[in-house]
Amino acid sequence: MEELAQRFRRLPRQPLTANLELDPSLNENLEQWPHLNELTHCYKADWVKDNSKYGHYETVGNTSFQNQVFEGPDTDIETEMRLANARHFRNDDATDDDIPSTSGWQLSETSSSDAAHTRNLQQLHFGASPLPAYEPVFDWESERLVIFGQRNPEPLPSSCSSGLKISVKVLSLSFQAGFVEPFYGTICLYNRERREKLSEDFYFRMLPTEIQDGAMQSEQRGIFSLDSPSASICLLIQLEKPTTEDGGVTPSVYSRKEPVHLTEREKQKLQVWSRIMPYRESFAWAIVPLFESNVAVGGTASPSSPLAPSLSGSSSQESMVEPVAKISSDSKLAQYSSGSSVIVEISNLNKVKESYTEDSLQDPKRKIHKPVKGTLRLEVEKLQTGNGDIDTVSENGSVNNEPADAVDQFVDSTFPKFPGNGSGRPQNAHFKWNVLDGKEAHRNGSAIIQGNNFELGSGDFIAFDFRATTKSEPFSQLLHCLYVYPLIMSLSRKRNLFIRVELRKDDIDIRREPLEAIYPRDSGSSLQRWAHTQVAVGARIACYHDEIKICPPAIFTPQHHLLFTMFHVDLQTKLEAPKPVVIGYAALPLSTHAQFHSDIALPVLRELVPHYLQESMKERLDYLEDGKHVFRLRLRLCSSLYPTNERIRDFFLEFDRHILRTSPPWGSELLEAINSLKNVDSTELLQFLQPILNMLLHLIGDGGETLQVAAFRAMVNILTRVQQESSDGAERNRFLVTYVDYAFDDFGGRQPPVYPGLSTVWGSLARSKAKGYRVGPVYDDVLAMAWFFLELIVKSMALEQSSLFYNNIPSGDDIPPLQLKDGVFRCIMQLYDCLLTEVHERCKKGLSLAKRLNSSLAFFCYDLLSIIEPRQVFELVALYIDKFTGVCQPVLHDCKLTFLQIICDHDLFVEMPGRDPSDRNYLSSVLIQELFLTWDHEDLTQRGKAARMLVVLMCKHEFDARYQKPEDKLYIAQLYFPLVGQILDEMPVYYNLSAVEKREVLIVVLQIIRNLDDASLVKAWQQSIARTRLFFKLLEECLVLFEHRKPADSMMMGSSSRSPDGEGHGSPRYSDRLSPAINSYLAEASRQEVRPQATPEGGYLWQRVSPQLSSPSQPYSLREALAQAQSSRIGSSTRALRESLHPILRQKLELWEENLSAAVSLQVLEITEKISVAAASHSIATDYGKLDCITSLIMSLFSRSQPLAFWNALVPVFNNIFSLHGATLMSRENDRFLKQVAFHLLRLAVFRNDSIRKRAVVGLQILVRSSFCYFTHTTRLRVMLTITLSELMSDVQVTQMKSDGSLEETGEARRLRKSLEEMASEDKTRELLKECALSLDALQAVPDGSVEDRWSWLEVKQLADSLLQALDAGLEHGLLASVMAVDKYAAAESFHRLANAYAHVPDLHIMWLLHLCDAHQEIQSWAEAAQCAVAVAGVIMQALVGRNDAVWSKDHVTALRRICPMVSGAISAEASAAEVEGYGASKLTVDSAVKYLQLADKLFSQAELYHFCASILELIIPVYKSRRAFGQLAKCHTSLTNIYESILEQESSPIPFIDATYYRVGFYGERFGKLDRKEYVYREARDVRLGDIMEKLSHIYESRMDGTHTLHIIPDSRQVNADELQPGVSYLQITAVDPVMEDEDLGSRRERIFSLSTGSVRARVFDRFLFDTPFTKNGKTQGGLEDQWKRRTVLQTEGSFPALVNRLLVVKSESMEFSPVENAIGMIETRTAALRDELEEPRTSDVDHLPRLQSLQRILQGSVAVQVNSGVLGVCTAFLSGEPATRLRSQELQQLIAALLEFMAVCKRAIRVHSRLIGEEDQDFHTQLVNGFQSLTAELSHYIPAILSEL
Repeated sequence: MEELAQRFRRLPRQPLTANLELDPSLNENLEQWPHLNELTHCYKADWVKDNSKYGHYETVGNTSFQNQVFEGPDTDIETEMRLANARHFRNDDATDDDIPSTSGWQLSETSSSDAAHTRNLQQLHFGASPLPAYEPVFDWESERLVIFGQRNPEPLPSSCSSGLKISVKVLSLSFQAGFVEPFYGTICLYNRERREKLSEDFYFRMLPTEIQDGAMQSEQRGIFSLDSPSASICLLIQLEKPTTEDGGVTPSVYSRKEPVHLTEREKQKLQVWSRIMPYRESFAWAIVPLFESNVAVGGTASPSSPLAPSLSGSSSQESMVEPVAKISSDSKLAQYSSGSSVIVEISNLNKVKESYTEDSLQDPKRKIHKPVKGTLRLEVEKLQTGNGDIDTVSENGSVNNEPADAVDQFVDSTFPKFPGNGSGRPQNAHFKWNVLDGKEAHRNGSAIIQGNNFELGSGDFIAFDFRATTKSEPFSQLLHCLYVYPLIMSLSRKRNLFIRVELRKDDIDIRREPLEAIYPRDSGSSLQRWAHTQVAVGARIACYHDEIKICPPAIFTPQHHLLFTMFHVDLQTKLEAPKPVVIGYAALPLSTHAQFHSDIALPVLRELVPHYLQESMKERLDYLEDGKHVFRLRLRLCSSLYPTNERIRDFFLEFDRHILRTSPPWGSELLEAINSLKNVDSTELLQFLQPILNMLLHLIGDGGETLQVAAFRAMVNILTRVQQESSDGAERNRFLVTYVDYAFDDFGGRQPPVYPGLSTVWGSLARSKAKGYRVGPVYDDVLAMAWFFLELIVKSMALEQSSLFYNNIPSGDDIPPLQLKDGVFRCIMQLYDCLLTEVHERCKKGLSLAKRLNSSLAFFCYDLLSIIEPRQVFELVALYIDKFTGVCQPVLHDCKLTFLQIICDHDLFVEMPGRDPSDRNYLSSVLIQELFLTWDHEDLTQRGKAARMLVVLMCKHEFDARYQKPEDKLYIAQLYFPLVGQILDEMPVYYNLSAVEKREVLIVVLQIIRNLDDASLVKAWQQSIARTRLFFKLLEECLVLFEHRKPADSMMMGSSSRSPDGEGHGSPRYSDRLSPAINSYLAEASRQEVRPQATPEGGYLWQRVSPQLSSPSQPYSLREALAQAQSSRIGSSTRALRESLHPILRQKLELWEENLSAAVSLQVLEITEKISVAAASHSIATDYGKLDCITSLIMSLFSRSQPLAFWNALVPVFNNIFSLHGATLMSRENDRFLKQVAFHLLRLAVFRNDSIRKRAVVGLQILVRSSFCYFTHTTRLRVMLTITLSELMSDVQVTQMKSDGSLEETGEARRLRKSLEEMASEDKTRELLKECALSLDALQAVPDGSVEDRWSWLEVKQLADSLLQALDAGLEHGLLASVMAVDKYAAAESFHRLANAYAHVPDLHIMWLLHLCDAHQEIQSWAEAAQCAVAVAGVIMQALVGRNDAVWSKDHVTALRRICPMVSGAISAEASAAEVEGYGASKLTVDSAVKYLQLADKLFSQAELYHFCASILELIIPVYKSRRAFGQLAKCHTSLTNIYESILEQESSPIPFIDATYYRVGFYGERFGKLDRKEYVYREARDVRLGDIMEKLSHIYESRMDGTHTLHIIPDSRQVNADELQPGVSYLQITAVDPVMEDEDLGSRRERIFSLSTGSVRARVFDRFLFDTPFTKNGKTQGGLEDQWKRRTVLQTEGSFPALVNRLLVVKSESMEFSPVENAIGMIETRTAALRDELEEPRTSDVDHLPRLQSLQRILQGSVAVQVNSGVLGVCTAFLSGEPATRLRSQELQQLIAALLEFMAVCKRAIRVHSRLIGEEDQDFHTQLVNGFQSLTAELSHYIPAILSEL
């Protein structure tokens, strides 16, 4: 098939019916009949189709999407997927079919070279382009369909393609009596209601086996066409047999009731007779309804009823049709593959008993004939018809023959019963006809259906469909047939009558042979000279049922006629076959009757004489039956050559005369004929539309002006009528489209092109209108039909261009543009201008005609771009843009957008030149200008439309197979880049758009930037800092608008300030982030999902959903989903819509969203790196002080949910950015940025996904490297990380509940710890760097101009440790949450630990100290609370002293440390390092220090520790002095006075003042956790006794014991060996302890009974405590004085009391032992000292002797009273009597005696003092004392004789 210079395709016509012979004259020279010439050319010429008219688009293969893994802190989808894949490969039994295609496009194999090319492109970029994920189901065709006035191609006109095709094949005939003679039959389609034959007859014959000729009887099928199924359409079957012999076997043997078989003799007779008898008679008939009569709603037959199983639904009972529930094995079903054939057995054949007509078939009252006892078996099959280009293949592979829904009804209800033919199909299915042998027809791909799916066998007979000649549509085929039906012959006597039919040319010579013009009944034979009918046996009124098909002459002359000859035949066998006898003749001239499709009655001549047709002969002829019209017949002419309408025939005649120049020169008859065309009946007009239009165009092309105008007006009139009368609602009538697209070939080059004449005549009419002349109503019609004329003009030009250059250019070269003559182009320009004016004016009136005309003009320019010089077209475009300049009315603006939309859809849009040779693409610059204007338009729908246009255009370029090379992509990006500049220049326009439109704009911006070269980008960043900033603002918008939020997060949130529902997208919104086209796609997919698919299982397409996708609660259809949605009242929100989607669709949707988000993030990251590199060379305009472009983007990227691919790509970029710009990024100006980066890195360090966590670790190391590089230390970074860690701890859950209700550390906390450890691990770093694709020296901290590496692993370790300390403190705090309320000690310690962990960040340190202070105040631990306040003041003071901006000096800090030793002495730079935005020294002021000192003062006075208060006031006074705040000073001094008075009062009290009690608590047992085997000293209020603290601690720790553990308290203070304790029991040992003074001699054996208030005011600060424990060496707990040893234990605590906490850990414990004698000496010395102290106490006056007397009496009574075994006497008895005395060393003995003597001497002195102090009332007591002393002296003298002389 020859290609016309690649542009035009010739399509040969399909013949309408097989073997259609035509009059030989049609093939001869037709020059004498120009109209015939035109007609035959019109039907025979190939269709000429312009391939490029509707655009041509070759898309690249589909983009397949990978699942993007978005990890949360607690997910590790990556590992799960890896494991799942490993399992999958192990099983490896999944076929490819099981894997659902995740892409939205049909899967197509891409060649390996393509794949490689794609990979190379990908290597230039970090990720895939965002556009395919934004528009994953981009379909150029459907996007074009939404353009207003879009031209849609019509399928190739073909009579075969419409409606339904049914093939009928006769399988067998059998009779009860036996089948011995041949039978013949016809089958046709028949409409019972209208009593009308719908098709020509299909002939078949059935031969008994005995007389079959060598060849097997034909396998022929009859193929019938149907428009649509209807209950009244049936098959009419008529059977014939050889005419019955007189006296022979009658046909009644076939219909006897009782079973009877033919005898051998009868069989022989029948066989012999059938051989000699050439004539046939009617035998039987049957009607087989094709469709059940119960019509379903909507007018089509019910889906369950194809070939009706019975006629139960119909009134007539003529035939029982029983479908066979089996297919016989020999029926060769496979030959007709659609597997939808049905075997029909017709068992009730109606016997023809007497003459019957079609009327009697329908007569309900008629006698029912005896049925024939026999069966005719037919195979009826519905054939696949191909509708040219089938675009209705849905994505899931089913073919949706939407227009032909009726097709679905031709389905047999017996199908479900067929074994092996899809028996599992759901019963309610509309069975689609694409089941091929029960296999699934299409597997996930577009089905390509050939022109006609059924293959014609050689013997197939296509029955001509008579309705083809009555339909209101143009003839597209050459038809010329005459069907003759002899009906009735009425005679006065009975005859055996048959009729012969022949076609004769004239009536001159009777003996001349008739014409060979009659089609034979057997296919394959040539035309015959005559045909004869059946024999009507013994009938007076003979009825016939024959159809005789004749090939008539092309031009009917008056002489052409049909001649009918009537014969009688004798049906008896004599010696030879019977001879027929002529009875009469009838003649029918064709020219008078051919146009009638009606019955004709003729008289019958007895004899034929020459010239029998002439009127003059009529009187002389002899007629039968008195010349009555006794012969009735019917004619049917089916012709596309011979119009039955007289006006059309006149026009054809005048056309011939005009062409042949045989008409008079004035030609008014032609004008009349042209004008009268407007009155032709519409059906006839339509049938001859194409030739009439061709002839009118012929006249417009070469007629004179008058003729041109008349032809043009007639044409407009005809077109308007066609458009209106046969309207299918389309803007472009399909018949006219077919004419332009296929039939019009500009006369095949036989005469000059049409376009100059057409343009001229139309142009002159338009100009007349423009000048204001009256041009009548025709002008509006011209505008309405403008599209037709414009398309004609264009096709005419294109055909001329093709023919001009066809032979002159080498193949493969482009055809040069057509050079239009100046006059013609000027004419077109003027015409265009006039039409534009019409659009402009009519638009203002809001007429829809204007919008249609606008689209037509756009398509006109679109078409011209391919034909003439584009710059000429640009003149037209410029004319348009000038007329519609600026922001105009919405209607006009909409027209302008549509215009641009159409033009920019041109195939070569990208390659278009500019208007000047130096310019770039003119169209793109106009487009960008106009789109930007539109975004500023107040009409919201137009903004959306403009944004959509841009995206569609971008997609079209991106997926165009021609533009896949990087240089092409670069060219396109440069073409559109000015748009980005325009947006940056006028950002308010962008900000005014809705979220949906912003996304559309941004996706285009990203696409442009992606393909742009670096030089152009850098140039864009060089203009100004503000503009560069705006550029990156756009990128941040991208991240915001395309962020991937889990459906749960985002569904309920609106996406814009304006409600997006009002934005012109009628479809529901499933996704906010993807293209609006997705919503329509998903809505459509959901609708289709309700339809069952043709899968072999008969189930849903979705049956293979992977198990994790489908859940029992997941609805399988949209209907269920919507019901569910309503029941749960979630309305039509986006979430509900997503829920309603099928799992696979929802999975697709999420896949696309994930990929879009990933692609956008990676794209932004790529550009971030580019700007970083550009900024490094200072080649762009940006703020180099802060580099806010880079920092804002990095913060934006970090703060959003990102996929794994992004994190993998991030680290190298992050590393490069910090390598290039570390100094700027680490500077104080960027604190906020650095803090956020640190926060996000730490956040990622808790992720469960290992690859993300490791990358976070490397990110932290990069920060550390930068810190070393630019500051040589990590102090600031440590502060920064500590702050961010503190913030993170409030976000991350560090503890979780265990099953037993206790808390444990979470995975997050463990992972964070692991990350921090890895950060400082030198060994693991190499692996980490490798995994992150960094070089191994990436962490070398070598500043510019230096060679030494400043990196210090030791310092990194310290950094990590301090962070770990903070983490652990936070973790412990979290773990204590459940016991905080009970265990106040642990709570305080926890706050304390946190305060310590954050010690180098003053803000945080202070915060936790204040928390601690509050906790103490709650439990009234005033001293501890005061210490916290002092500590806070200390932090502030230190910072101020370090900054040298305060009234205090280092001495003051030292003074403060005396109160609170916890305050650190080091005054470092850390406070200033902690200056981080929102944190740091700005809050550390003198006033805040004073505030906390005053709080401490208040709390200490509540604790009655007044000497601390004095010290604190002394620190506050210098501040007030420096400020000269005398009022405050006065207050301070008043307070000091009060404090000193309080101190005096405390010291003068006889009861020594105790500020607190102290207890040692030892913990033993696993349940204590970290406390196990540790000892603490607790500081309690002074009124807390040992029993109180025991109860308190029991209460705290009993709650922690579970069922298996118990708590015991060890009652004494002996040493505990933890290993000997009983397992499963927890022990507490609680002992009261005494604080040890700084200068106290701990080695003294004296007993410690002294007042702490003795001596001057001293700080009550204790860090050592002691307690004494008595024991014996013999193992007994108690013994006599001689056995009683004493152990003194001294405890050293971690820190001193009062501390920040209530208990301190014992860090050191020393013990010493005293022997019994040392104990005794100590006891005596203690008493001696007490008495001596009492006697020597200085007294101010004698007035206060009363208290002294009392204490003296108390001591004396305990010393002098003589009790056995106690006191002094006891000691003597124990150590100085007998055996024990010998055990003592002499030194010990002397010491003991000396002590005793001294003791007695002091007693004696005390008694004397006592006698001075007492009055009368104490005289008796004194006497007792004296007696006691004397008797004691007497007792002692037994052991120490010297005592008497001493005393």
